[in-house]
This record gives sequence, structure tokens and C-alpha cells, in this order.
Amino acid sequence: MGEARRVTRPDSATRLRVVTLTDSLSGSGGAEKLAAEVTLRLDAQRFERVFCSSRGHADDRYVEAFRAAGIELLLLDRRRRVDLAAWKPLLRALRGADILHTHKFESNVWGAAWGSLLRVPVIVAHEHTWSYQGKPLRRFLDREIVARSASAFVMVSREDERRAHDIEGVDRSRMIYMPNGVESLVASGASVREELGIPAAAPVVGTVAVLRPQKALHNLISAAAFLRDEVPGLRVLVAGDGPERQRLAELVSALDLDDTVHLLGRRSDVADVVATFDVAVTCSDFEGSPLSVMEYMSAGKPVVATRVGGVPDLIEDGVHGRLVEPGAPRPLADAIGELLRDPARRSELGRNAFERQRREFSIEQTVERFERLYETLHRSASLTPRRNQLAVSRPLLQQHSNVTWIKRRQLDRRVTSIPVPVERRVATHDRRATAAQLATTMR
Repeated sequence: MGEARRVTRPDSATRLRVVTLTDSLSGSGGAEKLAAEVTLRLDAQRFERVFCSSRGHADDRYVEAFRAAGIELLLLDRRRRVDLAAWKPLLRALRGADILHTHKFESNVWGAAWGSLLRVPVIVAHEHTWSYQGKPLRRFLDREIVARSASAFVMVSREDERRAHDIEGVDRSRMIYMPNGVESLVASGASVREELGIPAAAPVVGTVAVLRPQKALHNLISAAAFLRDEVPGLRVLVAGDGPERQRLAELVSALDLDDTVHLLGRRSDVADVVATFDVAVTCSDFEGSPLSVMEYMSAGKPVVATRVGGVPDLIEDGVHGRLVEPGAPRPLADAIGELLRDPARRSELGRNAFERQRREFSIEQTVERFERLYETLHRSASLTPRRNQLAVSRPLLQQHSNVTWIKRRQLDRRVTSIPVPVERRVATHDRRATAAQLATTMR
């Protein structure tokens, strides 16, 4: 078994040591991308940053970016699900850690075990897509191991909150809703239309995704078959790669759509590809808080999406795009066709989407939320056990500084989100700490 690779080890002063744990460090998966982008942007004056990929997979762009930013990077050589020896570099990194932030189910479970064993003061577990239907063992581990060990269990959509509580039985007081955010797409100006031989006036529909069953891209291809005769010159672009590619290519051929649907593979020029779209599409069977939808919004594109997971938290039907039920190609085709035939409506929805992304779902806002969460939980760690840290730290929220404080309800009856801008508030009273102590934690 090979030793984990280390890339830089910054000196630590009085900063909080934050260790981020994911299964991999890829540039395509939404959860991994968010974890990496947040780590890169944490304030280096306040946080010492360590990033661990437990299976050693790493995108070279992030390796170089981490090196340049002085972030310690651990790429573990974990080749089997249970490979205890491979975890040694992480265990060394956790000694003296203030915060462990884990992403997705497998890392959440291992992080709960190692973080508890080594008495890390704050553990933040982060679920990106709730998909445990029919998986009783996973639901048990999520409820009894992850949720009970974590200082805060982050959910990226309100639908994930609901299912985690109603189906898994996770205590609502352990969860906190924190929407994702993205860096705005900036196109280079290169012409993807010209590259692909698409006429300037041809309507273009597109999506960027990892080609896996969850994304249900066969429904987009089937929708293209409906639209081909209704929308002359239509082109459908699918950017991305994955295990479904061969099956999708066979479907394209079977429906005689080779001149209509272009499977582009993985692209490094995503901003230029998205700039080509007249309508962006997400047709997944389930989602958390999809970064791709936020990226489409940042590019000013109207979005046709399935009404799943956290998508309705991002897209209001008829305001930023259109929402349809999953698994139904005909309604998907109808919604796409409606926008393709109405340029003025497309422009209006795209403009609304652009403005909302800038206002609510930027990567800078996401980083600010996590910086505040880390610091607030850590301040409470000296006053209360980990299981009570979120209750003690949960801030009163404001959308704007002149808005009345949100009315409090009993903690076990609600889940609080952290919107931006965030204003500090009086902490929830806990039997283990006095009001004065709690006020001090929020300063």
C-alpha cells in the first residue's frame, strides 16, 4: 500500500485548523467541487486548511490550486471500503484539528468515527443529495452514527431536510439548511457553434452533467425526438462523461437523432458551452442543490428542470424557468418548446435567473456562511457537548440589516437556514451554559 502524498504544510498560528474530507477531489462532481472551492476560499488569516481525498483521486487543477494557496493536501491510497491502515495520514492530521468537515455519505460515516475517536471539537457532516430510499442500513448509519456524532448536519435543500427527518428519523435540531453557491461562469468568447458546425440561427438546448442514471438524460434525448419536427434546426448539446454514455449514444442512434443530439464528452470550456444554450435543462430523477442549475443561472440562461430535491429552492416556475415532473419526456419537451418559441420570455426568465444567482447563490456567500458556522460552533464547543453545539450556536437570521428578527419557534419544530447576508443573533439558551457565556460565544 502506497503512502499518502502530501502537498505543502503551512505554519499554524492562532487560526482554526479545518480538515475537509471527501471521497475524491474531482472537477466534475458537484459535492467534491463545492468542497474544494470552499476550502480554497476560506480566509487564510483565520483558518489553517487541510483537504483529504480518501480515495486518492484528484483533479490536477485543484492540486496546483491547493499548492499555490498553501493548503495541505492528503491523497490517501484507500483501495478498499475497509482499509484501516490507509487512514493513518488523516488521523495524524486530525490531531490538533479544530473542525472536521465531511462531505457525502461515506466520508460522513468515516468522519463521524474518526472525529469522535480523536475528540475533534467540531464535526460538520454535509449531505449533498438524499438518496437512501430502500437502503435501511444507510438510513440507520445516517441517523445513529452521522447525525448523532455531528455538531451540525448540513442539508443543501429543504426537501433533503424533510426526507432526512420523515424517512430517516434524523432529529430536526441536528440539521441546518445551507444552500450551495457557485462561481459565475465567464465565457471566453470562443464559438462552440462554429466548432460544431451549428448555424447561427439554430435553437440550442443543452445540459452539463456527469452521465449517470440519476441524471435521467434519456428523457432529454426522448424529448428531443418530440421536438425535432416541432422546432426546425434544433440542436441538443450534452456535455459530460460517465457510465451512461454508451447507452445514451445507442438511444440517439435508435431514435435517428445523430444530427440533432451531440454528446460532447467532458469539456474544459464549460462556460463557452453554456453560453451556446438558448435553454438549459436539468432532468434528473433526484437532486440535492445542483451546482449546474446555479451555473446556468449565472450565465443568464432560462432553466427547464424537473421538480426534484432542491431544484424548486432555486427555480421558481414561470419566474426563472419552467419546472416539470421527473420521468416524463413529453412535458419536458413541451416546456422546452414553449421557451424556444418565445425569445422575449426566454430573455426575461434568463435575466431573472441571473439576478437571483448573484443575489443568493454565489460561492462567496457560501464561503461566508461556512466561515461563520465554523467559528460559531467552535466557540460553543468549550461550553457544551457536540450534540448541543448547533442548538447553542444557532443564530437569529436576517435577510437584511433592517429586517425584524425572525420569530423564534421551538427548536425541535424547525430547521434554520443561513441566508446571506447573515446577522449574528443571541444564541439559544442551553442548560449547560449561562446566558452571559452564550452571548460571549457570538461576539
